[in-house]
Amino acid sequence: MFGISFSELLLVGLVALLVLGPERLPGAARTAGLWIGRLKRSFNAIKNEVEREIGADDIRRQLHNEHILQMEQEAKRILNPQMPPAPPSASQPVEQAPPAPVGETPAAPNTTPPSEPPQPPRAP
Repeated sequence: MFGISFSELLLVGLVALLVLGPERLPGAARTAGLWIGRLKRSFNAIKNEVEREIGADDIRRQLHNEHILQMEQEAKRILNPQMPPAPPSASQPVEQAPPAPVGETPAAPNTTPPSEPPQPPRAP
């Protein structure tokens, strides 16, 4: 992991045995192991939090970009009415007419504008 060979570990263990003595060496090793474990957990928690924040930022950025694209398509459609409407995106639900009951034909759409009442025919 750090490029430490077995002989170097053996040398560190021997120095620790001479400095601490055989009575205190197991307790020191246990304490060192606990601290190393705490550091690893802390670093992993920080790493996971950063990754989660980066993922949330990516999602926010993607949603913002989709919103901007929708606004741009709407502006193009308004400014250029000859263009056919853009197909609905996956994020917008597609509205469909309910199916006609069996045996009935669908009604023809009303061609009279709703703002003008029908005019009676004039006599000559």
